[in-house]
Amino acid sequence: MDVKQIEAKQAKKGTYVMIDNVPCVVIDLKIASTGKHGSAKCRIIAEGIADGRRREITLPGNSKIPSPNVDKRKAQIVAVMGDMAQLMDLETYEVFELRIPEDLKNDVVEGAEAEYWVLAGRDKVLVKVKKSE
Repeated sequence: MDVKQIEAKQAKKGTYVMIDNVPCVVIDLKIASTGKHGSAKCRIIAEGIADGRRREITLPGNSKIPSPNVDKRKAQIVAVMGDMAQLMDLETYEVFELRIPEDLKNDVVEGAEAEYWVLAGRDKVLVKVKKSE
């Protein structure tokens, strides 16, 4: 898996983290200091990139949390089949299928160029479609 370790207190808004082995983007970070000899506690609120579900985790500020590498790539839309799109990577010419997110359903047309993300070296998510002129 393509991840690195960061301290919990470094998970600022917009940072990518793994919660329950799911790649997420941090929505909010709350740091609460306990007593004189206690360590700061971090409450990380994040949203799953692929599924959109909200997740929370609380841990000490200096503990490590996995952060996935996000590889942003370009592809051409080869075919549209209902709520699935067949894409061809513009660098490797690999052909694969991805589910079309609700907010992009109107933009996904054959021949258009799209941006997709490879999360932690395994999950692929369609994020943006460049409208063809």
